Amino acid sequence: MRADESALVGALRAGDERAFMQLVREHSPGMRRLALTYVRTPAVADEVVQESWVGVLRGIDRFEGRSSLKTWIYRIVANVARTRAVREARSVPFSTLAGDDADASVDPSEFLADGRWATPVEPWQQVLDTEARAVIDAAVAALPEQQRRVIELRDVQGWPSDEVCNVLELTETNQRVLLHRARSKVRAALDDYLGDHR
Repeated sequence: MRADESALVGALRAGDERAFMQLVREHSPGMRRLALTYVRTPAVADEVVQESWVGVLRGIDRFEGRSSLKTWIYRIVANVARTRAVREARSVPFSTLAGDDADASVDPSEFLADGRWATPVEPWQQVLDTEARAVIDAAVAALPEQQRRVIELRDVQGWPSDEVCNVLELTETNQRVLLHRARSKVRAALDDYLGDHR
C-alpha cells in the first residue's frame, strides 16, 4: 500500500468522517456507473452504491492491502450489484408497468424566464452529436454483460487493465479479448450510423 493510501485506511479505521466523505465524493459516480452495468435502473444502482458503502465501513478493518483501496471498493460494488441483478431478474419493477410518460418532461433549467433556450442551440451539430451518442450508448447497452462491463470501466471510466481484471476477476488475456470485441461492435455500429449520414 502507498503511504497516502495507508494513511487514508488508518483514518477510515479510526472513524474519520472527513476521510470517508472524501472517498464517497471521489468514487460514488464511478461506482454507480459500474452498478448500472449489472442492474436495470438508476434507483437500484443507487441502492447498490449505498449498500456497498456500508460494506466498506463494515469491512475496512479486514482490508489487507493486497490490492488498492479503490479496487477493493469496486470489487464490493461488483459483488453487491451481481447479487442485486440476480434478485432483480426474478421480479418485474413497477416502473416498467407505468410506461415512459414520467420521463417525458423537459428540464426547466434549459429555458430562460421568457421561454427562450438558456444556451443557444446549434441544431445540426447538436442533433448529430446526440444521435451519435445514442448510437454508441445503444451499441454498448446491446453488448454481452462482460463486454459491457469491461468497456465501461476501461473506456468510459479510464481504468487501467490490471484494476479491471482485479475487480471483474478476469485474466489479462480475457480482459483484452472482451475489450477488443466490445470496441469492434461499438465501432461497427458507429460506422454504420456515419455511413448513413455521409
